[in-house]
Amino acid sequence: MNSVEASGLTVRLNGFEALSNVTLSLNHPSFTVIIGPNGAGKTTLLKTILGLLKPQSGNIRVMGLDPTKEPQKVRLMVGYVPQRDRISFFVPMKVKDVVMMSRLAWKRPPRWVTEHDEAAVKEALRIVGAEDLADRMFNELSGGQQQRVLIARAIVSEPKLLLLDEPFNGIDVMTQHEIMNLIASLRKNGVSVIMVTHDVSDVIDLIDNLVLLYRSIVAIGKPEDVLREDVLKNVYGNRIRVYSNEPCLMFVPRDSHG
Repeated sequence: MNSVEASGLTVRLNGFEALSNVTLSLNHPSFTVIIGPNGAGKTTLLKTILGLLKPQSGNIRVMGLDPTKEPQKVRLMVGYVPQRDRISFFVPMKVKDVVMMSRLAWKRPPRWVTEHDEAAVKEALRIVGAEDLADRMFNELSGGQQQRVLIARAIVSEPKLLLLDEPFNGIDVMTQHEIMNLIASLRKNGVSVIMVTHDVSDVIDLIDNLVLLYRSIVAIGKPEDVLREDVLKNVYGNRIRVYSNEPCLMFVPRDSHG
């Protein structure tokens, strides 16, 4: 079974074609990185995988299910970490409660917290190295600490697929390495990970599939097949430079994306 399979996928937002005729097939388990400039449709693709957006044409399957027809079943199998700057926590909450929200979301009322739920939250925080933050207030944490907590919230329900949207933005180098180690561990334990980023240099050795997206698939394959100046300049123009020394590095302007 593939983690994600799409064919001729086209998605419109406010009359604009955000994704056009996207076709791809991602093995399970695997680690896939999606790159592309501002407005390339990267976040749109993640939201379509989740079933939050419906395609105008084409089809998509996530772990064999159609997210447009069975969104709840898909979301039970998918963990999602959106961009941190798009998350607002107006009501102060303890870290353990932020993570617990994911456990309770799919329970029928009354949503009682069980010992199993508490153990799962504790384990998720341990996995991301944030167990000592359980009783801290989320909105008082540093950016790197918040990111770890949000990943714990995404994995607490033991998803088969984890979606990460710009997880390295605004965090320290140590937290970046912790996230990379977590990705490697999840991949080893049968979880597929799809990550949107502008800089693949830190994760290049882990990548199974690198996708260059600009509303449609410009290139897909191993990093050495995609990270070529003749390929990348079709999308980025002269704003990019590729260094071919091992490991291959790519530097892309850090703009926002769609």
